[in-house]
Amino acid sequence: MAYHESQDNLTNTNYHFAGAAESGDKYAAPRKGPNKWVRIGLPVAVVIVVGAIVGGVIGTRPSNKSSTSSASSNSGSNDEPNGTDLASVKTAVGMFATTTNAHSVPIYPSTTNAAAFTEPTFVAQAGSNAQLTWNKDTFQPAKPAATSVRPDRPRLIAPAYKWEQLAAFVASDPYMKSWNDTIIADATKWAGMDPVKYVPDGGLNKSGVLDVARAIKQRIKAFAYAYRVTGQTMWADRAWKELLNASGTGSQPFGTAPDNWNTQHFLDVAEFTAAFAIGYDWLYEVWTDQQKTTIRTAIINLGLKFGIEAYANNAGYGWWRTVNGNWNCVCNGGLTMGALAILGDDTSGIAQQILGYTIDNAKANCAMGPSSDGTWSETPNYWYFGTTAQAEMASSLLTATGSTYGLMTANPTFADTGLYHMYVYGNQQMFDYGDHGPNKFSTTANAMMFQATQFNKPEYMLFQRDRIDAAEPWSMFWYDPSVTGAYWNNLALDHYFDDPLDVWASMRSSWTDVNGLFVAMKAGNHTGHQTHGDLDAGDFVIDALGVRWAGELGSGDYLSDGYFSSEATDSQRWLYYRTRTEGQNCLVVNHGNQNVNAATPSKFGSSGTAQGSSTVFEDPSDSTAFFTTDLTATYNGVSIKRGIRLINGRKQVLLQDDITNSQQPIEWRMHTNATVTTNGASATLTLEGNTMQVQILDAPSGAVFGTAEAVRYSDDPALPAGMVDQPNPGVTVLTIELPAGSYNLQVLFNPQWPDMQASDFKTPSLVAIDQWSLTSHN
Repeated sequence: MAYHESQDNLTNTNYHFAGAAESGDKYAAPRKGPNKWVRIGLPVAVVIVVGAIVGGVIGTRPSNKSSTSSASSNSGSNDEPNGTDLASVKTAVGMFATTTNAHSVPIYPSTTNAAAFTEPTFVAQAGSNAQLTWNKDTFQPAKPAATSVRPDRPRLIAPAYKWEQLAAFVASDPYMKSWNDTIIADATKWAGMDPVKYVPDGGLNKSGVLDVARAIKQRIKAFAYAYRVTGQTMWADRAWKELLNASGTGSQPFGTAPDNWNTQHFLDVAEFTAAFAIGYDWLYEVWTDQQKTTIRTAIINLGLKFGIEAYANNAGYGWWRTVNGNWNCVCNGGLTMGALAILGDDTSGIAQQILGYTIDNAKANCAMGPSSDGTWSETPNYWYFGTTAQAEMASSLLTATGSTYGLMTANPTFADTGLYHMYVYGNQQMFDYGDHGPNKFSTTANAMMFQATQFNKPEYMLFQRDRIDAAEPWSMFWYDPSVTGAYWNNLALDHYFDDPLDVWASMRSSWTDVNGLFVAMKAGNHTGHQTHGDLDAGDFVIDALGVRWAGELGSGDYLSDGYFSSEATDSQRWLYYRTRTEGQNCLVVNHGNQNVNAATPSKFGSSGTAQGSSTVFEDPSDSTAFFTTDLTATYNGVSIKRGIRLINGRKQVLLQDDITNSQQPIEWRMHTNATVTTNGASATLTLEGNTMQVQILDAPSGAVFGTAEAVRYSDDPALPAGMVDQPNPGVTVLTIELPAGSYNLQVLFNPQWPDMQASDFKTPSLVAIDQWSLTSHN
């Protein structure tokens, strides 16, 4: 049920030229080393790869603060281009982003382009400009049935009619050309490597061979794509080499029969099954009868049969059937793809049988992964796994049988989970609270593109297409070349996600300035997150000046005893530093953890500022946003309220804690990669040549800044025997120690913007959190 520790968000996987994370003939080895929330090294190589393959011009980074006027003067034209206009705009502008930063956030040139940066739309949706989009699928069954498939191949995700149009779109659309080039480059890299070896991570009952399965799936997608666009059989031959090895019938051992694909960690089974389904279907025309039999037999005997055991005979490894999260999506998705691929060739009837279970089960569980506000109920990183698998399953059903059977509509808020992903991404990286998950390999955010057409949300597609993980085969068929506009045009800078399970807020100064200000804070309950959350109500992150100042440590070691035991108060999970309250940017009362079952009533306010069409945006002087939460219950009755807000035209950040009659000492904590110098009630943080000044306003008696190592308290409960916390090198904890008592603790963050003088910064007055409003700090 567990994965091993992974690195920070998207930097844990080289999506392109994955060999950079590989050595010789094996996939990236399991890691047990340190994990900081800022990694400088590996991500740089990713940016270089993008520049080399895509041919993007590295542009000048946008300035910290533009000199253009406010939102009203930046608003874009509502006149959408016609087909001819769109084609010329594509040719003239090319890809909007010039490159990405170290955390795969796009860097946009400082420019205004009214013709290109219109409001998001699909210009071919109304029936005009048909040449700009995909032809209508001629397979339109009057009464779709999950076991009645289209007559032609491929049937999964990319039907033949799309392959027939692909070359024209690659030639005319700069995004599709760059993705195509990257996919071929990836395939070339992987083709020169030996097949992925069977290397369990921590044991088959721990993280199993999930990395192996996803690496193979990633390769098969690329090899099959390369064959279909070039017609060169060398790509099919290389795919066969990978599939034969992973079937367990090759010359090298691959697991232990009959459970080669590892039911102890059923995600492995599902991802292997999906990989074989893609290989079987996309390369169907080139396989010999014997090769088809080998692949089909593996799908049945190593995949689908175990799915039937889980459903029909309640096998213990099928516990995921009742989980509203990524496990359910991945397991049902893989089984569904495997069944659809072999329908008509399978004489055992097992493919038809499994489809009788997976679709309804996914509607009841996988579809419920998003909370009522669109937030993925596990963590931002697990959003990737759940939405990728759901999109693969829904898209495969749609193309193979003509319907998604309600998978896209079973939960109305699934349409909002793309918005969640957009807002959880900051100016530097994600607000990556909770566990970060395993290596992503074949898992991307390209489900946003499928969702964009299913839910008529072109902004999702426009947001994702500039991301580094867009360049993989699914995007070539989920992307609609008729999409136009800028995702940020008329998009609010702030959003409040109000489901009590995971209530949180996202606030920023710009969508297109990587050096701008981003602040996010969360509260919510600590249960209901599939044992992937932390005890972190009141946790926050801050981006400014192109770096992250307050950040997340990420996952604990997934192989640690009890790490996934439960979310109960006495769970061993809460013994590890990275899950404990002290391992977050939170207050800690008497060195204790927060209450796992507490409600956290919250409030949000925003001036409603929206960015216009230009990438250059200046926030109005009265533009603001704030988030407050009552943490009394989660601190077991100690009256604590926390609030965070943007002030001074979104140039400064105020963090406030109102504490009433605490009978126990309290520590204020913030984790940072910055070098910290303290001087009483002031602290100076420096990072990558930038400076953040932090002040305690009207400091209570004895309240000064201190620093600590990112390690557990000496009086913390003991870890399970033989277990240790991961080290956190390069991380400093900025602290404030408060004895028992009552406090209004205000901490002001002043990024040292290069075009601001000391006199430009404002010192806010003290306003009780209960009295905060949009105008309370004017």
